[in-house]
Parts: sequence; structure tokens; C-alpha cells
Amino acid sequence: MATPAPHLVDEILEEIFLRLPTPAALARASTASPRFGRIITERSFLRRFRKRHPPPLLGFADGKGFHPAQAPHPSSALASALAAAADFTYSFVPKPSKGGWMPSDVRDGRVLLEEDSPGWKKFSNLAVCDPLSRRHRLLPPVPEELTGARKEHPCEIIPILAPIGEEDEDQTSFKVICMANYETELVAFVFSSLTEQWCIAASPSWSSLGMVRPLGPRMLSFYVCRGFSSLDNVRGCFYWASPWMDKLLLLNTKRMEFSIVNNRTGYHLHLRSLPCQADEVLARNDMAWPGQARSLPRIIVGKEGAIEMFSLVGDHSPHGSFNLYHTTQQNDCESSKGWQLENIIPLPSQYDYFTLGAAEGFLFLGATTEDQLYIEDHSPVWLSKTDWDVDYFSLDVKTSELAKVCRRKRQFFHSEHVYWYFGFPPSLSKPSI
Repeated sequence: MATPAPHLVDEILEEIFLRLPTPAALARASTASPRFGRIITERSFLRRFRKRHPPPLLGFADGKGFHPAQAPHPSSALASALAAAADFTYSFVPKPSKGGWMPSDVRDGRVLLEEDSPGWKKFSNLAVCDPLSRRHRLLPPVPEELTGARKEHPCEIIPILAPIGEEDEDQTSFKVICMANYETELVAFVFSSLTEQWCIAASPSWSSLGMVRPLGPRMLSFYVCRGFSSLDNVRGCFYWASPWMDKLLLLNTKRMEFSIVNNRTGYHLHLRSLPCQADEVLARNDMAWPGQARSLPRIIVGKEGAIEMFSLVGDHSPHGSFNLYHTTQQNDCESSKGWQLENIIPLPSQYDYFTLGAAEGFLFLGATTEDQLYIEDHSPVWLSKTDWDVDYFSLDVKTSELAKVCRRKRQFFHSEHVYWYFGFPPSLSKPSI
């Protein structure tokens, strides 16, 4: 009997490896022989495997470093391996002239770094790196000919990594989008690693979007900026939600187009009338509890043309209960009914919750145990300098299963900016920068 051609054997092995149930099983197979490892680490194979198996949640990164998933979370072993192998201090990236580096976004195994410098918000130095391979790319500054035509300063600039699409063959390339929030317009500056240049991809006026900014240029409020920076990525689209705006802002990164989605129709009108859901109450609670500067509705995933939103509704008083209201709206819905209630998910008691974000079919929540919130009047405790134990949870949208990811300490009035890290075992990774 003739021996099969080597390429046919490789194709058969690929089909076998594609059917392995978990990334952990794939990692073990990759160490069995050099041939297995070569097949499994090929980008074409990994792209096929990712389509069948979503990457596991390994933890999150913030200004304090990487916080891996902890046992009994199913990804705790892989997360520990990543934490040991990668450099989330970014010591391999040359430091900028002023300040240091702070993570601004995490996607597809890469971290977008922004110069952490004091002063008026401006276009900062940016870098893209892979903490695992310790490779980096320093980005050129946004050219003055693109920014100089605007006399006013942007009240906020949000740099984000554009997601890699399934159709993208060259997954070593990347794009960075700088969202600049001006008084009269919203501008998307885009850098491509292929062209090594910045361009203006979109610059609609707020009025053309049917949105009016709630405060003037001299009142750059915490409440305005927080809504702009609280974004969720869904299938190549970014959504922003804020209690101060009655619409969702949408950026389609494939077409680089902005649009709006009505956020106050149908069941959402009823949702706004529930206790603790009025705008002024939400704003007051944001300043009252640790970490709750981002307790906004979160967009999760679109299925069969629908937009899905999860809104946290709860009573912040002692022994108060919390629920997640799952609502949907069709993308082409112009009906006055708009949003429809799908279900209500009760959350475990003994916690005071706040929302953090959404990605890869998960909703992320932070929670502080109620016993930490009992502070007597005239207490000598300095809230701004007190470390609090905060638990971080993920909710699987398909199964409504709530899982604790990890616990960390943070300060009371410290704004929460965390970036969730999804990936495959370190042995499967190859340099991506």
C-alpha cells in the first residue's frame, strides 16, 4: 500500500485537531510531536479553529497589570500560564518622553498602549504590542494637517484597536482608531499598519447624527465623557450608551460609518420608569459607590439581525436586589414599540453590582460585598485611600450562566477602566506585531 503524501497527512491531522473540544486539549496535542506543533501553530489553522471554538477568557488588563482568571474558573490554568509567560509591565516598549504607558484597549492578543501624561487632553503617543512575544510597534503621531484645521480642543480622545474580521487573511496587520469628541463633530482618525499612515475615515457632525451634546464646551463634565468611553464591540461594530443620551451611537468599523439607534422606545420606556433608573438617580449612584462610574446598559451580541442589550436594575440600599433586564431590537426596526423584553436574570444577593463592558458574547460585572459598604457616619475611614475587595464576574449570554473570574483590590473613587483578554494558550501563539 502506497504511503499517503505528506500534505494529505497534514490535512487529515488538521481535521482531527479541529475537532478537539477545547484550546487546552489543542495545546497538549501541539506538544506531542514537532509535526503536530507545526500544524497547530500555523495561522491558517488557528483561524479555522477560532471559528469553531471561541477563545477562552483569560482575565483582564488595566493600569495595574494583568489580572488572570482565578480558580475555580475553567481558564485559570491557561491564565496563570499567560501571566507567567507574558510581560504586562510592557518593559520591552521604549518609554515615551513624558510619563509612562497605560493600556487603552486589548484585542486579538494585542494591547494598545497610550502615553499616560497629565494636562489637557491631546493626541498622545501610542504603541501596539504583543505582551507574549514581546514585540511592539510605535505609532507615528497624528499629523497636524489632519488635526490643525479644528481650532477647538477635543473634550475626549478614545484610542481603540479595530477588530480583525474573519475574512481578513493577513491577521498580522492591525488598525487603530482614535475617536475624537469635538463640540460640533465626531472624528475618527484611523492608522493602518499596512500603509503606516493616519487618515480621517469619518467626521459627522453631532447634528447630522440627530444627537445634541448635553453640556457646553466650558462644562466638560465627567458624565459626558464617561458615556463616550463606555463602548462595547459586537461583530466589528462599536456601541456607546449613556444615560444622558436617548440614542445609542454606533460605529461600523468595516464601512467606517457612524449611525444611531433609538434607545427609548418600547419596553425601554417602562425600564426607565423603574425605581433607581431615572437619569439623575443613576448619576447620583455613580458617585456614591465604588467603581460604579460605568453602570450603563451594555450591548452584547447581535443574532439574526437583532441588537441585544442588558440593563442592570438594582437597589443600592442594604440588602437590595439586582436584576439584569435582557431586551432586543431588530436592526431595521422603525416601530414605536422598538425594544422588547426577552427575560429578567436575577443576580446573587449580598453584592452591590456595576457594569464593566461586553465582548465575545459575555457581559462583565463588578461587585462589592455589602458588608464593605456599611460605613457609619463620621467614620474615620478615608474612602479615597481605602482598598476594597471587588469581585469580577462574566455572564455567558447564551446560557445566562454567571461565573466569578477573579478578585482584586481597588480604591473607592478610582475610575474603572479594564480591558478583557481573550486568547489561546501561550504555546499556540506566534508573534503578531
